[in-house]
Amino acid sequence: MGSAENKQLMQDVFAEFAKANSRPFVDAMADDFRWTIAGSGRWSRTYAGKQAVLGELFPALRERIAGRIAMSAHRILADGDYVVVEARGSNVTKAGAPYNNSYCFVCRFADGKLAELTEYMDTELVTAALGEP
Repeated sequence: MGSAENKQLMQDVFAEFAKANSRPFVDAMADDFRWTIAGSGRWSRTYAGKQAVLGELFPALRERIAGRIAMSAHRILADGDYVVVEARGSNVTKAGAPYNNSYCFVCRFADGKLAELTEYMDTELVTAALGEP
């Protein structure tokens, strides 16, 4: 897939994320997908493998966020195998506090699947709103 196809896939994924539907995102992940949360905060680390994301990261978020996770893309740029997505969350914690982080996702595609994602966000906000991972 080229830039246009990769960009379209992420536009479709984030159109669904805006409706709190993460299924297209999960379906786009390769089995050996790697998700890195950049920085030195308590949530910063790399999840190696789709199963690690589904079995470790997503449950930790579901424990803390009320309802399904929603975020909207504001800008999507593509260059070859890379797609960059600027997004903003629209969520509430189970304690009732707003959790509306800003994100920059740098995604790499291989063979039509998401191979890697590096997430840049406000690490202080995630810790303040969600606590320890």
